[in-house]
Amino acid sequence: MQTQAQIKITGSRIGERLLKKNLITREILDQAIEKQNFQSTDNRRKLGDILINDFKVSRHIVYREIADMYAFSEVDLSNGALQEKGSALVKSFFASLNDGLRKTAREYGIFPYSISASDDNTILIAASDPTCQAIQVIASALGYAQYEVQYCRNEIIQDLMNRILPSTNEYLEEFENLDDDQDNSEYEKEDINETEIDTEIHKSRLTNLIEGCFVEAVRAGASDIHFVPKTGRQVDFCFRIDGKLVLWHKQSGTKAESVAAVIKDRSKNVNRFDRDIAQDGYFQRKIDGVLIRFRVSILPVIGVEYERKLESIVVRILDDRKVITDLKKLGLLQKAHEDFVKAINQPQGLVILTGPTGSGKSTTLIAALGTVMTPELNVLTVEDPVEYLISGSRQLKINPKMDFEQAIRSILRHDPDIVMVGEMRDRITAEIAFKLANTGHLTFSTLHTNDAASVVSRLYKMGIEPFLIAYAVNIVVAQRLIRRLCKKCKEVEKNIDPVVPIAIGFSEEEITKIKFYKATGCEDCNAGYSGRLAIHEALMFTPDIRKAIFEMSENIDEEKIREMAHDNGMLSLRESGMERIRSGETTCSEIAFATEGKN
Repeated sequence: MQTQAQIKITGSRIGERLLKKNLITREILDQAIEKQNFQSTDNRRKLGDILINDFKVSRHIVYREIADMYAFSEVDLSNGALQEKGSALVKSFFASLNDGLRKTAREYGIFPYSISASDDNTILIAASDPTCQAIQVIASALGYAQYEVQYCRNEIIQDLMNRILPSTNEYLEEFENLDDDQDNSEYEKEDINETEIDTEIHKSRLTNLIEGCFVEAVRAGASDIHFVPKTGRQVDFCFRIDGKLVLWHKQSGTKAESVAAVIKDRSKNVNRFDRDIAQDGYFQRKIDGVLIRFRVSILPVIGVEYERKLESIVVRILDDRKVITDLKKLGLLQKAHEDFVKAINQPQGLVILTGPTGSGKSTTLIAALGTVMTPELNVLTVEDPVEYLISGSRQLKINPKMDFEQAIRSILRHDPDIVMVGEMRDRITAEIAFKLANTGHLTFSTLHTNDAASVVSRLYKMGIEPFLIAYAVNIVVAQRLIRRLCKKCKEVEKNIDPVVPIAIGFSEEEITKIKFYKATGCEDCNAGYSGRLAIHEALMFTPDIRKAIFEMSENIDEEKIREMAHDNGMLSLRESGMERIRSGETTCSEIAFATEGKN
């Protein structure tokens, strides 16, 4: 049996094996090796991990090949392979480990599950990465000198752990009886006592609860955490999951000022004692072995007790594992995908994403950048704030000494090839973005409008001349995020009321032919939905549309632009949503809500 010390994966070996079996292309392998070579020695990632995380190669394909390369056998523990006796044995194994090793086992997918039938002194360990060095530590902690490692798919191991070893919410358990320790009397209407707040933080172990909230939010896949002050001594902790707020915990018997103080103390760029101004801060934590960044937004709000200085706090979770780098995974329909790829592969010009906050514009821009970036190009981004780290680009950091406008002006002198301007927020930033686009730079940016055609009017009202709009813009993509139906529990809606599908745009004849689905709900989803997907409206600036905008001058006719784009094959947001309904991915009500007033 090979020991961990004997195992040393050579990136080129696994890469060549995958290439030889046509599991990856030569282009992907070369790009992955190039990415690996760009990294520092201290932070160097395995080639397999780069292929999985950056190029979306199946984790199972990579690690099954690694297992085969080192002669690890594969075991399938799904479909009830572990009976009641086996489950009890697994529980006893994990009970023997300390908290740290249990977390390590869960994080790295290490699953001791049985004793060898041929040797009572040998433990069988299934692992999603059979070369992980922690396996030997866990086997030793369980008291077994001999152990046999087998490869098992990560999703199977995680499913078994969730079923046999459910992760209890230890943070909330710690606070089950918190109300008994607190004074639940009516809030005293007096000036804020900082000493009293410090005492309450310590007394209530509030720090652990809030730190636990951050961990649980990441594990639940939340995009934001909301801390909402309520009347008296109560604060609601809510997670935004799949675009909807869900109550995670209702903290009673604790002042909202104390909760705010804990979060502020952990955030950089925030003053705990300023309660009358809006503040933005940030912090980071390593959760389950991954560095997660958090962006903090604090706003003063009014409550029933007007003497109090309450604050609403929203924490955005920035998990780089969620970044999409493969353009195909954005879900652009065929015509929109073809136009978008053509637009971003132009040597210069503006690519504009539009939509409300939280519609996935940044995700689409990052995927587009990932498609066109190469080591030969200088890629600069200016965002305020920077959300996700984009490997291979230089991201400018906004600070009091260099504001957004100054950063964009400086870019012109920094020899860029591709530029991403987080948002064209005023005439000055818009003019510089257009100057970049007109001087040989491919430029990406965003705006806030209802649809793609509205961007033309918005830019004109910001002070951009029609001839510049006509000939500098390559494409405008309007975008919305909608909830995806859970594949496990969605059901065909047999007696659908035709009013809603007709209101969306379906004909009576189509309604009789299409299978409409409804959300039902199960233990694996949120009220019948699991995850989100995007719908798009891609307005390609074709020669006839450019000419029309130029001739319109100051009399911008949005409706005419829409009609011309539609004649060229553009689908509106609602039409894109109707395609999602036809494919059984979402519901009529979801599309109606996301595209209200956008035909």
